[in-house]
Amino acid sequence: MKNIKIYNAEKYKENEYEKVEENIYKTKDNFLHGDCYVTSLCFEQEPEFGEGEDSSDISQYPLEDVLDKFLVAVEDFYEDKNDGNSNICYLEFSGTEIHNIKDLINIVGKHVYNEIYLKNNKEYVKLVIE
Repeated sequence: MKNIKIYNAEKYKENEYEKVEENIYKTKDNFLHGDCYVTSLCFEQEPEFGEGEDSSDISQYPLEDVLDKFLVAVEDFYEDKNDGNSNICYLEFSGTEIHNIKDLINIVGKHVYNEIYLKNNKEYVKLVIE
């Protein structure tokens, strides 16, 4: 993942979203049965790191590792934007704790990828954020 930026979705102008901080909104989320904090990011994938070729093929990794690291979930896949006509991917992320969303936003402008390394003759994968 590279060229990671904030995506200011039009839907954040709707009444169900309350801006609580710059680029962070609070909404009632039935799945989590409570308040939910959200933000949206856009990014380009890197096929040379095993990621998808375009926005219709968002790779599981490193996305899954990002979700695990920051304790967030994908709330919206923006299917209308992720139609394969662009290499820019759009996702909304959600979490029950605002600090997790704040931490996630820190990847904006950074390069995020998975790196394979050997330890005791076994292959491991680590998430790299640089």
